[in-house]
Amino acid sequence: MRIFGLVGLLAALVIVGLLVKKQFNGLAAPVLPPGSITSMPAGTAQGQNQQIQQQYKQAIDAAMQQPRKMPDDN
Repeated sequence: MRIFGLVGLLAALVIVGLLVKKQFNGLAAPVLPPGSITSMPAGTAQGQNQQIQQQYKQAIDAAMQQPRKMPDDN
């Protein structure tokens, strides 16, 4: 009985491994042909992404620094 459990566990592991591999292969960015209208230099898109992330981080940090208003005790 233990052999069947081990075989089942290995089969599940293989299936999960194949699904993960399939997912990672699907995440590859599409390659645009040179000279196409929508193609941009590789550094530009990555630089814009990092700039947006930094702006969000700064906005969140600024919001966290604002003092909370305390209710009046009457």
